[in-house]
Amino acid sequence: MDAEEAIETLRGRLWHTTSEKRFEGIRSRNAILSEPPIPDEERWGTAIGPDGWPYVRTLGGVSLFDFAWFEPETYSERYRMSSWREFVPFRRLWGASVWIEIDREKAAERLVGADELVTRWRREKAWRHKIMPYIEACYMGDLPSRLFASALVVGKGESAFRSLEL
Repeated sequence: MDAEEAIETLRGRLWHTTSEKRFEGIRSRNAILSEPPIPDEERWGTAIGPDGWPYVRTLGGVSLFDFAWFEPETYSERYRMSSWREFVPFRRLWGASVWIEIDREKAAERLVGADELVTRWRREKAWRHKIMPYIEACYMGDLPSRLFASALVVGKGESAFRSLEL
C-alpha cells in the first residue's frame, strides 16, 4: 500500500498514529498520554532537545492528523517540508502503524483544529518547533479512549488496513 492509497481510507477523519507496541500501552492506560513514558530518542523530532520539540508537545497536547480535506499532491506541492509521508501509510522504522480514529464531535471541547494550530504557531513565532501545517491538529491534554472511534493497522507488505479491537 502506498501513501495515496492509504489516504483513501484515512481521508475525512481525525487520527492519531502510533506503533503496535505503543498501542498496547494506550489500550492498557485507556488513553493516549500527552507525555507518554517514551525516551526522547524514540520520539519524532526531538534530536535537538526541547527547543526543537514538535509544537503540539510544547502545548501539552496529543498530535493528530486531520485529513478532512486532504489532497496529497496539492498539499505536497504547497508544503514541501511537511513530513506527512514519514507516517503514511506507516513508519518504516516501526514496520507497521496503528491508526486510531478520534471522534471529532466528542473531542471538540479540547481540540485545536489544524487551521487554528498554524495560527497559534505563527502568532507565537514558534518557528523552531515542528508542525505539519493544516493537517496537524492538537488534542489538549491526555486523550481518553472513550473518544476513540476505531483502530486500523497496516504494515510492510500489506495492501490494506486491518481493523483492531479497541
